[in-house]
Amino acid sequence: MGRAFEFRKARKMKRWSAMSKAFTRIGKDIVMAVKEGGPDPDSNSRLRAVIQNAKSVNMPKDNIERAIKRASDKNQGDYKEVLFEGYAQHGIAILIETATDNNTRTVANVRSYFNKCDGSLGTQGSVVFMFDHTCNFKIKGDGLDLEELELELIDFGVEEIFEDTDEDADGNEQTSVMIYAPFESFGSIQSYLEDNNIEIISSGFERIPQVTKTLTPEQMEDVEKLIEKLEEDDDVQNVYHTMEEIAA
Repeated sequence: MGRAFEFRKARKMKRWSAMSKAFTRIGKDIVMAVKEGGPDPDSNSRLRAVIQNAKSVNMPKDNIERAIKRASDKNQGDYKEVLFEGYAQHGIAILIETATDNNTRTVANVRSYFNKCDGSLGTQGSVVFMFDHTCNFKIKGDGLDLEELELELIDFGVEEIFEDTDEDADGNEQTSVMIYAPFESFGSIQSYLEDNNIEIISSGFERIPQVTKTLTPEQMEDVEKLIEKLEEDDDVQNVYHTMEEIAA
């Protein structure tokens, strides 16, 4: 298995771990999607993807519909996607994706987290090159031939396809298929899956570190203090780093 498989294995139990945080993040994604392409998911592929993600974390249908309605209101402010880069202790690169309606507040908060945890907020371009920007799709695997699917998708730049196992809301084990490809391949892969009636459970984007660094347990604690502070901030959507993680 490749880097995407290992990355997924190590992180899947951590991502969207707090349900309230997941709903907040998806609510912002809905606003950005509606502002960009309108409130009709049939004609807005980005909104379709966000709704799929909302369903995958059991966000109630009423919540989704209310979020779309609010986002359609002209008085609803928009969120700007801003990327922050820096270093935690022990030379670990940190990349932070935010969605903010107040950049001054977000900059001040992110800088304070780095300062409090003995890290350093970097300049634009200082660490982003250390991560591969990828898109991913989680699909229903029933009746699919993975080798045949990989051959079909290879022209879209797909780099990895593998089976993944999760637990559903009732604790039952369920198997799905993960697809990883370059960031710019998202639209063409989404279209292919929809055109071929392959059910998309969720989709999104991730930044996979090209090289990771192994730390001692004590050093990991130092870095995790910064990561936790960042992830608790309402403006922060995702935090990526180059620390080697222990698979769940």
